Amino acid sequence: MAIVSLEQAKLHLRVDSDDDDALIENQMIAAQNHIERLLGFRIEKTFGRESEGQDPIPASLQQAVLMLTGHWYANRDAVLIDASPRYVPLGVREIVNEYRNWSF
Repeated sequence: MAIVSLEQAKLHLRVDSDDDDALIENQMIAAQNHIERLLGFRIEKTFGRESEGQDPIPASLQQAVLMLTGHWYANRDAVLIDASPRYVPLGVREIVNEYRNWSF
């Protein structure tokens, strides 16, 4: 289950039409999966069930999913032409590092 809704993603992306819904949903899932691999745990297994004593999903992790989804939506190719090299999702990595499971 995604930790952000399609509606949240479309609002973040400033997309009004339904034409790209499937693409956006796919990118949201991929972004969450990528972040969970960096974290070393599934977000929904660690956060989200307040009724079961779990902490709510941090807004910063939801923002990381939105940021990475936005980056992939705006830059659909692996290489940016006529752009200086940069790692756009740096903010995503900073957010993830706050929650990452660093144990080995």
